[in-house]
Amino acid sequence: MASIGLPIPGSGEKNGDICPEDVACSPALHPDAYATLKQDECEGVPLNTNWTFWIDKAVRGATAAEYEANMKKIYTVSTVQSFWSVYNHIPDVSEISQRYSYHLMRGDRRPMWEDEGNQNGGTWRIKVNKRDTSFVWRELLLAAIGEQFEGHLAEGDEVCGLSVSIRDRDDILQIWNYDSRLTNQATLMKKVHSLVPDVVFTAEFYKPHQTHHAYEGEKSQVSGPAILGVGS
Repeated sequence: MASIGLPIPGSGEKNGDICPEDVACSPALHPDAYATLKQDECEGVPLNTNWTFWIDKAVRGATAAEYEANMKKIYTVSTVQSFWSVYNHIPDVSEISQRYSYHLMRGDRRPMWEDEGNQNGGTWRIKVNKRDTSFVWRELLLAAIGEQFEGHLAEGDEVCGLSVSIRDRDDILQIWNYDSRLTNQATLMKKVHSLVPDVVFTAEFYKPHQTHHAYEGEKSQVSGPAILGVGS
């Protein structure tokens, strides 16, 4: 599976030097992890579909091209064992720097609303206290790769990704779906609450990606051709 040794600010040291926040100097996956991953991909229990780990840094006012340049693929997993190998060999969400995000996307989708596999969907957005972020993120990951959301979505819809974004106060988790028109029939948040019954979210709402299209269209009428925005 495709993989990239990705530097992650906040992930540690190299040659005895602490990594500056915006300098890439520590790989997301230790070199020793690749041998284990190769074996896990060949011998592990297959997932229903492949899933890809990504990381990016949010920059205000960035164009889609600039955002994509800051977005890095970590690894694509196809088995339960390779999922755990990647999860256990990258920094926990509590250890990465502010404004960075992890994503787990189904197949080859990129964590951008402009991606062809995402543009007709949207995201359920959840704000969570930092003390709960790691726990909620792990439970959502396991539910996604185990296809536990399937019975809580309308026929023809699916969860196509998850994101966690580290912010100054509450962190933000997002659950991406394929078709925003079908969300009225979904009971997905009921499932989420059942996964983490003791966690109180500070906010939760759904946002269709089409709201990005509408906003960019309004801007284009005033200031010329629109530059596509990026979901955040």
